[in-house]
Amino acid sequence: MAGKLKFKKVVAEQFPINPKRGGGIVKIDAWENNQREVVKYSMAYINHQIFAEDNGRVLGYDNTHNYHHRHYFGEISEVENFTSYQELIERFEKEIKEFIK
Repeated sequence: MAGKLKFKKVVAEQFPINPKRGGGIVKIDAWENNQREVVKYSMAYINHQIFAEDNGRVLGYDNTHNYHHRHYFGEISEVENFTSYQELIERFEKEIKEFIK
């Protein structure tokens, strides 16, 4: 396919959460361009016991649809003050502590 950008998947992680700690799963995926910059990402805490809609996504961040946004119990909002993928990972890790004990 001419003109289609190719990205390399560099992160594909899934962490099941022990039911005693809240259950669910944490999924993180990221893709880089040829300059090794993260250009596409998705991170989510999925727990169908807490939230059945949005494929069980309780909390998540991604940049599909060409903007950085946050999912929280089915509500989608633009990420304010986006600086970097790494900073967003840190923010996500802090926020999921609300659900993972």
